Amino acid sequence: MTIGILKEEHPERRVCMLPESVAALHKMNVPVLVECSAGSGAYAPDDDYELAGARLLPKEEVLERSELVVKINHPTPDEMNALRPGQLLIGAFNPLFETGIIKTLAEKKVVSFSLDVIPRTTRAQAMDVLSSMATVAGYKAVLEAARLLPRFFPMFMTAAGTIKPAKVLILGAGVAGLQAVATSRKLGAVVEVFDVRAAVKEEVIGLGARFVEVEGAVDDKSAGGYAVEQTQEFHQKQKQTIHEHAIKSDVIICTAQIPGKRAPLLISAGTVDLMNPGSVIIDLATSTGGNCELAKNGETIEVKGIRIVGNSGLAAEMPTDASRMFGKNVFNFIRLMFNNKNEFFLNWEDDLIRGTCVTRDGEIVHERVKTMIIQ
Repeated sequence: MTIGILKEEHPERRVCMLPESVAALHKMNVPVLVECSAGSGAYAPDDDYELAGARLLPKEEVLERSELVVKINHPTPDEMNALRPGQLLIGAFNPLFETGIIKTLAEKKVVSFSLDVIPRTTRAQAMDVLSSMATVAGYKAVLEAARLLPRFFPMFMTAAGTIKPAKVLILGAGVAGLQAVATSRKLGAVVEVFDVRAAVKEEVIGLGARFVEVEGAVDDKSAGGYAVEQTQEFHQKQKQTIHEHAIKSDVIICTAQIPGKRAPLLISAGTVDLMNPGSVIIDLATSTGGNCELAKNGETIEVKGIRIVGNSGLAAEMPTDASRMFGKNVFNFIRLMFNNKNEFFLNWEDDLIRGTCVTRDGEIVHERVKTMIIQ
């Protein structure tokens, strides 16, 4: 089984596996081909890949000679054309939204695995790219907000008087939100957190933040820890509560998302209009519509002195450690495809392999993805 690692398209700076993960594959006697300069954006030179046991080749040759291809984002048109029937492809392709890409992979009879839909089980944690990248994004969101905010995060006692700490509101207490809480608290901010899931309240308080609670939330235990759709009555209460806290905040970090659906709209244009000039909104959910009504994916805009950053790809702005984490997740998943003798064996009875596979034998086999496409 020869594994090929591709370079991501600009402006993506991450790489799916750093030399350290390649070295782990080399110890398993797995041949690895790496596209030239694949790791340059993450400061991993070609020489390091060669020292780890990989062979450097142009993209066309990597695609031609590899039986299993690994990358982060979905294939470019040229890469898609080069993929062949039966070839294995691993990445994080956002299949619940990128349905056109998934249809094409099925038509080409590529066996594709998207790690962003891996079953949310204890065993899968070592392969959970969503959690890994959310950790990076939550951390970077706070640093970006601190950079843009025209005031300090912590309280200062100075000869010129007392500087009050910044007030931070975090929407969503998933992995990104909790990391944002921890980082904001380390910087000395006063932090409030909103989430529809009462189960996260204890974690929020444990990190030193205040949990903003709205009565009447639906908390579906079968959703695997994800947020679920709420009633219209709850949405009205939620809207008013968030509005009251948002207009008093210096920083709002938006992380709330619902798998397979548009991100919940939590910050209206009217709320932004009443915020203090100089305030900052970082929206990490803009790839699925955003939590802030005015946020635009991939853009930073200013509205009446409020800076709104729409960036669902903040993890790519810390490319070295983001690549390290992603690569370890990928290696752990690939390890499932080999038996104890390091022989390739694709066990379709394994719930993680089966549950992460999106296309196989010319069909879309992932049930949630299939349902989205039918809709």
